Amino acid sequence: MPFSLPHLPTSEDWSEFLSSVAGDFDCITATLHRLEPAVNQLKLVAYQGIPPQIMPMIQSIPVGKGIAGAAAERREPVELCNLQTDTSGVAKPDAKQTQVQGSLAVPVMEGDRLCGTLGIGKIVPYDFSEDEKVKLLSIAADVAARLLPAV
Repeated sequence: MPFSLPHLPTSEDWSEFLSSVAGDFDCITATLHRLEPAVNQLKLVAYQGIPPQIMPMIQSIPVGKGIAGAAAERREPVELCNLQTDTSGVAKPDAKQTQVQGSLAVPVMEGDRLCGTLGIGKIVPYDFSEDEKVKLLSIAADVAARLLPAV
């Protein structure tokens, strides 16, 4: 079922949205970032389950850096089965402080337009299935138009 917001979202709406998404995927963390094209940065809109010491690091993420930045740059899902043991270099070293293991970030797209990223994380090592990736991409697409301010 598509997630719909009947009005311009508030921070509470986005928190409720992330709580629902995290629950649907049995995840402990979730983040939603909005693309700020002028500075090529992802700006944090809402989060769930992120430790306070990580907050300064996820407020603004350069496109291409970290899991969310890589998903934005590639415009495709980026997954790590175990963030704690990953040696690919995609995740930033401080990301391990989340205690998340299985993680997935997807671009929030409105057609060909990048609007931001949506990420989720599990406390256990986990390989997300293709169906789960498609589902998260679909959820992201459902809210893409509402993520960006009206122009």
